[in-house]
Amino acid sequence: MRPAHNYGHPIETGVPRPPHEPMPWVDPATNQTPSTNIDTKQMKSIFREYGARAAGLSLLPVLLAARSWADGPQTTPSIFAPASTPANSIFGLSMFVLGITGAIFVVVGGLLAYAIIRYRAKSSDDASEPPQIYGSVQVELAWTVVPILIVVVLFLTTARIIFAIQDAPKPKDALDVTVVGHQFWWEFRYPTLGIVTANELHVPVSTPQDPEPTYLHLLSADVDHSFWVPQLAGKTDLIPNHPNETWIEPQHTGLYYGQCAQFCGVEHAKMLLRVYVDTPEQFAEWVKDQQQPGVQDPQVAAGRQIFETHACTNCHTIKGTAAGTFGPDLTHLASRATIAAGAAMNTPADLHEWIKDPDHYKPGCLMPAMQLSDQEIDQLVAYLETLH
Repeated sequence: MRPAHNYGHPIETGVPRPPHEPMPWVDPATNQTPSTNIDTKQMKSIFREYGARAAGLSLLPVLLAARSWADGPQTTPSIFAPASTPANSIFGLSMFVLGITGAIFVVVGGLLAYAIIRYRAKSSDDASEPPQIYGSVQVELAWTVVPILIVVVLFLTTARIIFAIQDAPKPKDALDVTVVGHQFWWEFRYPTLGIVTANELHVPVSTPQDPEPTYLHLLSADVDHSFWVPQLAGKTDLIPNHPNETWIEPQHTGLYYGQCAQFCGVEHAKMLLRVYVDTPEQFAEWVKDQQQPGVQDPQVAAGRQIFETHACTNCHTIKGTAAGTFGPDLTHLASRATIAAGAAMNTPADLHEWIKDPDHYKPGCLMPAMQLSDQEIDQLVAYLETLH
């Protein structure tokens, strides 16, 4: 008697059973011991159905990559649509690794499928144990040497890409930007240009005729953060008291999305960032605007007075009025597309709600509600909206 494996419970059949043979199993739905014999037609049908599904799953990363292959910015950030020199290197390495691991999957899966079909149980089989083979020097050498060679190749290739990115020579005319991670927003300083802004990074496009990479000096003001814009470069950590560096060289203009990739607190998921890659003319115009002091419009003097006489000045800077450093610089707040590190769009309505109740957009954020009346908030928003 052969054991029939199923999800039921063992029963005694009353038939003497050899001591070495396990108790048969029964299907509780039919109270019968099912047959384990599957004919060739059934086996082919099973592999046609489930083999196609497995092949589809194995090709899913490739299909997603093909869907993402496109020049320029993507609405959904993807490493499969590189738009910068470091990202291109990482993408090439990823495809190389995916090709090797995909080949391993196909070989192992093919051998497994062959063994299942070729050596499946048949009705003509007797109950005797098949011949036992103990060891094969050739097979053991193969499955020892080949994996070692694969690991060595992957290690050397990965190390070459890492060092090529980290040790790339810095051109004299490269743009320097200091990035400071805060809970839960980004500060961008342009030391050679005298600009300080927040959450939205502007850099010039780099072309073969006029290469202009941007080098980022990464700092943290509190806890660990990680700067990641998938289409432009790999993740790089910002660690307190441990300066770090990375660089990008965007090759297409447009807007690229990124965010903090290291858990840094309750609002980590809403610590977003935007990178605007401008033409040389657009970047020069942006620099000129950002170097101007804050607008002093007498028509919104009431809002400015509210800003200067409340706790706003303890945290925020507006050139010519306040010098707080704990929160984002607001000198040119109205020139940004978003507020709250990308959690909301920069509209008068959203700005009003953000000032009234910051926890509405980012529960757990470090900005307190200012306890202002709706009229006072409207006056403050009117002032902030002039800060282009």
